[in-house]
Amino acid sequence: MDLETIQGLVTDYGALIYAGIFIWTFLEGETFVIFMGMAAHHGILSWTWVFLCAWIGSFCGDQCWFWIGRKWGNQLLARYPKWQGGVETALDLLRRYDTWFILSFRFIYGVRNVASFAMGTSGVAPLRFALLNFVAAAVWALSFAGFGYVFGKALEKMIGNIVLAFGITMLTMFSLVFLGSWLARRRRQNKAASAPVAPAAIARPGADAS
Repeated sequence: MDLETIQGLVTDYGALIYAGIFIWTFLEGETFVIFMGMAAHHGILSWTWVFLCAWIGSFCGDQCWFWIGRKWGNQLLARYPKWQGGVETALDLLRRYDTWFILSFRFIYGVRNVASFAMGTSGVAPLRFALLNFVAAAVWALSFAGFGYVFGKALEKMIGNIVLAFGITMLTMFSLVFLGSWLARRRRQNKAASAPVAPAAIARPGADAS
């Protein structure tokens, strides 16, 4: 996809292009969102609407997969056992990082496509997931639509490599946050383990219990 293609779509379909952004991000789409950000940079689209449609589309898509996992997860895993590996990986990350994983799974290649479904099977409270997912979808949409807008001209010839580099950069940032959280937790655990324990009362030899 290039700017001429996007311009042609806008000419043919007008504001319906924003519905297309919603549908695309409901299913997937960081490369697509970057292209839409580029189009906004050139004045073809409204960046605000690109951001809002990507935000709500991504949020709704993951909500849908969460509820599918919550209601029919076991049946679907029995029917499609190949999904089990990705689901187990996502659940392991959820157990280790909890909130941080819910906020960052969109940036983690290899598990993002099954993460919402997996969390639906895990017993995560629906309201908690919805609130964190709403924030995470906003960060995701802002990151990729904003990246396309700010670096619109530079991206035109290098889009493939830069999308990969940007994804790796975001994953690295979240990994550093995970590491910092883990180290802080270990430090608290070690501090608690090394805290002095009050000596137990020692009975005197020959003392009778009264």
